[in-house]
Amino acid sequence: MDNSSADNCTNVDETVKHYYLPVMYSIIFVVGLAGNLTSLVVYLFKVRPWKSCSIIMVNLAATDLLFVLSMPFLIYYYSSGDSWKLGDFMCRFVRFGYHFNLYGSILFLTCLAIFRYLVVLHPLKVIEYQRVRWGVLACLVIWALAAAEIGPMMTMITLVEQNNKTQCLDFASNDPAQVWWYSWILAVFGYFVPLVVVCVCYAFIARELNKGPHIQSPQRTRARRLTMVVIICFVVCFMPFHILRALRVDTRRRPDTPCMLLHGVNAAYVISRPLASFNSIFNLILYTLAGDHFQQALQSLVHGNI
Repeated sequence: MDNSSADNCTNVDETVKHYYLPVMYSIIFVVGLAGNLTSLVVYLFKVRPWKSCSIIMVNLAATDLLFVLSMPFLIYYYSSGDSWKLGDFMCRFVRFGYHFNLYGSILFLTCLAIFRYLVVLHPLKVIEYQRVRWGVLACLVIWALAAAEIGPMMTMITLVEQNNKTQCLDFASNDPAQVWWYSWILAVFGYFVPLVVVCVCYAFIARELNKGPHIQSPQRTRARRLTMVVIICFVVCFMPFHILRALRVDTRRRPDTPCMLLHGVNAAYVISRPLASFNSIFNLILYTLAGDHFQQALQSLVHGNI
């Protein structure tokens, strides 16, 4: 890279990171904390009887609640100029928790799509599929899968000393030679495979909902809306994050990457991270469309009928 290019190269990604991330994470924390706490209270104390999908929704809300609880650490870190003062363990723990709950949320949404598919396309077995035990078993499998997916990240997150500060690097900013292969594994098996499963399930569900004489019934309309919310969440929240993370790691692997491209890709990747986090807010819409009396239970809670 010539001197003129170096002189014109600005750290736009650092500006975005220090001003954009704290604001966006603060919004996600406030809305996500209030929304998911309320959702858990409604499910735990108001929604009866529980079905398999109710179990999945409770675990999804718990996952999102744990996710937003990692936000204050990141808000403080980025607003203080990338200065981490909580030690190596907390750095690994916060980064691990962020990704563990992010991919857990993806898996729970995928599981919900599978259960919806089974209920809609195999109505004669609805009672069996809605048994609580299947929901519990599915959630145990999901927690185990999420732990297996994110476990290797604990060995890749590191603290570095730079500019007289201790920095807790995000996953894609660690050693590119080490994280490159793992980034692709996460993208393929943690996102793109679930995306295909979700799209296939909801395509069959949509086709089934358009059959028969009652295609505009409230139940079918609600089911279509739920389908759209999940698909939008997967595409708008998760897709930019995974594409830009792969580009971020790839540009850092190449020694000949122009400075402006390197910082530009990182700035775009930084912008995509809160978009991925917004799934914890998108999921709040799902609870009112789930068809397990959540909306009525929420209204009852608001009116004080606990």
